[in-house]
Amino acid sequence: MTAPIPRDIPDLPALPGTTPTLLPSSAPARAVVPPVRRPLTAVYRLALALVATCAVLVEVLLGSPARVLSHFAVQSTVLLALVMLASARRAWSARHPLPGTVTGATLLYVVMAALVHHALPHFSTTGAGDPSWPVTLADHTLHTVLPIAAVLDWLVLSPPARTHLRQAATWLLYPLAYLAFTLTRGELLPDSPARYLYPFLDVAQHGYRHVLANALLLGLAFYALATLVVALDHTRPNPVRRPSKTGFRV
Repeated sequence: MTAPIPRDIPDLPALPGTTPTLLPSSAPARAVVPPVRRPLTAVYRLALALVATCAVLVEVLLGSPARVLSHFAVQSTVLLALVMLASARRAWSARHPLPGTVTGATLLYVVMAALVHHALPHFSTTGAGDPSWPVTLADHTLHTVLPIAAVLDWLVLSPPARTHLRQAATWLLYPLAYLAFTLTRGELLPDSPARYLYPFLDVAQHGYRHVLANALLLGLAFYALATLVVALDHTRPNPVRRPSKTGFRV
């Protein structure tokens, strides 16, 4: 027969030299703080996605679709429309926001395309050769209105994602792949009058040495802007305030 189990187990003495400590939790704040519905944010982002989609459609319908869709500004605008549409759905249904890696990269590409467009006087626009007002309006929307609206959404409506500096280097993979794409496209279209999309990447006119130097300077500008995005993400306030059960703001 086995001995009966005692009802009460006496307290065990604490080991000498040890004190109970609380271990830090690895769970992020978003895992314990429930999200809230943000209908106004969802409406703003949905409108931004619709405007971006309409601008791209105007460029495609009134220009050469293959050439228009090959531009960096158009591709970044398509990405912006998809990200804003997904973010609007999450804000409406009280879900957690998209990862900061996705939103930060989208902001970087859209703003960088706008800065290059306005900084370089001989920048080849998507509607080059077509002075009609729909193309002009769509071009102005792509390079001015949408970047400003994306910056406002990131600063005013998006919570800080606490991105890391190592992510800035990851964001440069797409511009590097795009550089390889546009140079390859120019080599595959030797008889096309517009084989290179941008004058500062025209190998036939400037040579590879000059073009790669321009690409290096542009890459450094990309990385500097990405670093600025990461720094601002760590210093900007959180616009999303969630009331806790105790009445304080989280």
